[in-house]
Amino acid sequence: MSEPGDHSRYAGLDLLASSVLLVGPEVDVRYANPAAENLLELSLKSLQRAPLTELFTNGQELSALCAQALAHQYADLRQDLALQRNGREPLHVNSIVSALGEGMLLIELRENVQQLKLDREERILDQSQANKELIRNLAHEIKNPLGGIRGAAQLLELELPPHHLLELQEYTQVIIKEADRLQTLVDRLLAPHRKPHIVGDVNIHEVCERVRSLILAEFPTGLTIRRDYDASIPEFRGDMEQLIQVVLNIAHNAAQALRHRIAEGDAEIVLRTRVARQVTLAKVRYGLALDLHIIDNGPGIAPEIRDRIFYPLVSGREGGSGLGLTLAQTFVQQHLGVIECESRPGLTDFRILLPLP
Repeated sequence: MSEPGDHSRYAGLDLLASSVLLVGPEVDVRYANPAAENLLELSLKSLQRAPLTELFTNGQELSALCAQALAHQYADLRQDLALQRNGREPLHVNSIVSALGEGMLLIELRENVQQLKLDREERILDQSQANKELIRNLAHEIKNPLGGIRGAAQLLELELPPHHLLELQEYTQVIIKEADRLQTLVDRLLAPHRKPHIVGDVNIHEVCERVRSLILAEFPTGLTIRRDYDASIPEFRGDMEQLIQVVLNIAHNAAQALRHRIAEGDAEIVLRTRVARQVTLAKVRYGLALDLHIIDNGPGIAPEIRDRIFYPLVSGREGGSGLGLTLAQTFVQQHLGVIECESRPGLTDFRILLPLP
């Protein structure tokens, strides 16, 4: 247990963003700074009730690290750990254990952001594959009877007696037009499963400029589209039309979300390109990657759909089909890349990462 006055001795550690714990020879917690309490989701008083290693089902890994540091009095031992917790997500951390003498240890835990990112990408990829399979099956189930319904309506129209044709043709036309509308929807659902068919050298700035001109043609006043390009980005192999569709879908959604700010004249979309180095995409390491951001100053994505925006038929806009971002994600994945989104009121940032040669 900590002694009176101990906490004041470590007050400086309270200001650190990383999690710091002071433990005794039995890995019993003597002190934990606020960052550690937040990371472990337990107060200092709760942490002091049992050895730190008992918080985790695989606590022996941390225990072994502490024992090694004590036995050899290393300046510090560093190791990546996946600390398993009952009923909760594993805690991926970079751990640094330092021996302080007299059996005391200082443990620093930093959340392993890269591992969290890889786990999130893997979940997104799995979900995307499941969605594709579901959509493909559903679309084919709908498509087959649609042709029969439309054909039957056309035959019925041809069989109508002349004196009833004008009166009843309205109803057969409703069937035909609705069948056509559903056919268009089914085609759009199936479109993401078609592989890139025109592969050539792509200049990402040509893609951005094409999208910029299309958006400004639709929203000529009240909207500024700012360029922030890195001219050193090399060309890469890809399907230019698909990539135009990706950027257009995201930028058009942004413009739709900015309607109130467009009316006020201060709406802005930023197209930013950069080079990212040593990037892992779908478990593959690349030396260089395109880092494309499409940023707007709109109201942000509603919290209740933020985690589902890439799911098919999920839309935050009245009358939206909910297919634009699904299509964008699929085309990006076909180019071996990933697409991410961060959103809050006043700033929504879609980030596209694609491998570069």
